[in-house]
Amino acid sequence: MTAIIILGIIIACIIAIALIYNGLVTHKNRFKNAFAQIDVQLKRRYDLIPNLVEVVKKYMQHERETLEAVIAARNTAVTASNQAAGNPGDPGAMKNLASAEGMLTGTLGKLFALSESYPDLKANQNMAQLQEELSSTENRIAFARQAFNDAVMAYNISREKFPNNLIAGMFNFNEAQLLESTEAPEERKAPKVTF
Repeated sequence: MTAIIILGIIIACIIAIALIYNGLVTHKNRFKNAFAQIDVQLKRRYDLIPNLVEVVKKYMQHERETLEAVIAARNTAVTASNQAAGNPGDPGAMKNLASAEGMLTGTLGKLFALSESYPDLKANQNMAQLQEELSSTENRIAFARQAFNDAVMAYNISREKFPNNLIAGMFNFNEAQLLESTEAPEERKAPKVTF
């Protein structure tokens, strides 16, 4: 009889561990999927920027330094995005991505501010279309970032609860990092892209 009780306790413990483990795996995959949605929108944004630079280049020939800064910031952001996509939730990768995105947003803001001085550029149909696509993409990124951060929070809460924290420690379910903005609060507004 004692052997049956001990066997029952062992089986119950194994089932509990399996359920906790599977729950942690589910939460981890959810935040990875949520990051994949951010990644899709970031790639869309990165693909739009060269088109924007080409349109602007025809009108702003004296602003070569600004255009080069936009391209350099885009390339840095692409690299950071690829690193983050390889390990979503990694604190270093998330901080690098947030920093690179902040730099890209800043250089795009400068580009848009300079373009205000060029009336022909403001009236260009391609520029208006790119402005609309970038604005739409920025909104999609914001929604995807929120979904990612929600999924990361659910994962982190799940891994910190008892007895989940014991299983998380045994199977290396490390804390995931939120994708936060590195900008000052007054700079967190979406870039104004009106022409």
